[in-house]
Amino acid sequence: MSITAQLRDSVMLPGGGALVNGFAFEGRGDGPRRALLRNGHELEVYDLRELFAGERAPTAVFPLPWPRWEHGVHSVSPDGTFAVFSGQRSVRAMSAGGETLWEYRHGCWGPELDHPHTGDEQEVCRGLEHGSCRVSDDGRLVWAHVVAEPEPGGWQERWVVLDARNGREVAWLPLDSAAAGSHHLSHPDGVHMGLSIGMGQDGILLHWARWDGEKLTSWDLNEGLDRILVDVHEDRPGFLTVEHYGADLRLHALDGTVIAEQEPEPADDEDPPCWDYSCGFVDADTVIATTVDSDEDPEHARHWLLDADTLRIRGTVTYPTGPVDSYVRPLGDGTWLTYDDTTDTLNRWTQVTA
Repeated sequence: MSITAQLRDSVMLPGGGALVNGFAFEGRGDGPRRALLRNGHELEVYDLRELFAGERAPTAVFPLPWPRWEHGVHSVSPDGTFAVFSGQRSVRAMSAGGETLWEYRHGCWGPELDHPHTGDEQEVCRGLEHGSCRVSDDGRLVWAHVVAEPEPGGWQERWVVLDARNGREVAWLPLDSAAAGSHHLSHPDGVHMGLSIGMGQDGILLHWARWDGEKLTSWDLNEGLDRILVDVHEDRPGFLTVEHYGADLRLHALDGTVIAEQEPEPADDEDPPCWDYSCGFVDADTVIATTVDSDEDPEHARHWLLDADTLRIRGTVTYPTGPVDSYVRPLGDGTWLTYDDTTDTLNRWTQVTA
C-alpha cells in the first residue's frame, strides 16, 4: 500500500542533515523542539517552530570549549541558558557568553593506556571514542557517560548523575562497556533516562535509570539482546528499539518486555532488507522507519509507516516531489523531517488524510 506524504514546511538550513542523521533534538510535546547544530567552533540552538516560521537566527549560540574535539553528544538546558558538553577528558557546562559554569573531570576517552597529556586542555588524543551527556527535562540534573580511572592505569566506564547547578556528582553506576560512542534519551515521564552505548562490532548496550533524589535505580536490557534505543513518545509508556544490524524493530514496555516486533518486508533483490536506525514515533499511533542505509544505497531506500501498537506495516511513503533518499526524523506531533543535501533544505512532512 502506498501512503502519500504532504509537504508542511521547508527551510534552507546548511548542515541540517545532522537533524535527521544523529541525535540532535531535545524537548517534546507542547514545549519547544530544540535542534542542536555544530557550526564551526559554535553550537547553535534552534527552536524548530520558529525556524519553520521564518526565524533563521538561532535562539542561542554556545562557543565550543574544545574546538578541535569533534565528538561527544552535547545537551542544552530546557530554558536555553546553558549548554553541557561531553569532552574527551571532562564534562563542562557553559553559558552562552562562553563562561565556564563548572567542569566535571574524568578519565581520557583516548584509547592508549597511560599516555601522557601536555597540560594543554585543547589537546585531543588519538581515537574516535566518546561519551555523551543530557540535561534532564526539569533542568536539575546532568546525566553523563564518562571514563573513570579507579586506580592508576585503570579503566572503568561510568554513568554519572551530576547536579546541574554546580557539577557535583550525586550518584554513579559502573558500566560493563567499551564504548565507541553513546547517546541518551530522556523519557517523557520526566523521571527516567535511557542510555544506549555502541561498541562497534561488539554490539550495543541499553540501560534505563531513575534518580529519586536519594537513590539511583537502574536496569539493563542486555541479556541476549543487541539493540539500539531510538525513540519514546509522551503518550506511550514504553520505547522503541532497532536490532543492531536492522533485523527487526521492537516496541517495549519500560521494563524491557517486548510488546510488538516487525521485520522488514522481503525485497526483490538478492540482499535481505534491513531497517536502519532512522525510525521513531510520528505520533502516538504511528511509527516511521526506513529500510536500507539511504546514504549507501539511495535507489533502494524506502520509508514505511507502521502501526504503533502492533508495528504492523501500513505501507510505503510516496512523496509528491519524487523519491526521497534521506534519513527521517519523526517529531511525535504527526510530522517528520527529511533533508535534501543538494539544496541544503530541511523538509517537514505529514501524511495526507482523506
